Amino acid sequence: MLSQLISPITGLLDKVITDKDQAAKLAHEIATMSERHAQELAKGQLEVNKAEAETGSLFIGGWRPFVGWICGLGLLYNVIIAQILGIWFEVPEVDASLLTPVLMGMLGMGAMRSYEKKSGVAKK
Repeated sequence: MLSQLISPITGLLDKVITDKDQAAKLAHEIATMSERHAQELAKGQLEVNKAEAETGSLFIGGWRPFVGWICGLGLLYNVIIAQILGIWFEVPEVDASLLTPVLMGMLGMGAMRSYEKKSGVAKK
């Protein structure tokens, strides 16, 4: 998706900047900018995960694994277990439209927290 957004910009660089080397350098910097940002977010998330794991408190470090396991087990049941048991029994399905936003929100909130800490706006 990002390459589709970046390619028109790099095409404009050739028209605006006459020096081909400088245009190629800027195009490369623009193309790698999103990769660097994603790496920084991942590093920040690792630091948050490390800090949560070191606390020893279930209320700080235990909520994410708990919610993750619940969502993971619900998806496991819905995708595999219910399908196998459905051969012999009538089994209810777990509504995955409820589980997926919770799981994605949980993962996204971790990334947002990392960004806030890096930016210096997070409360300690």
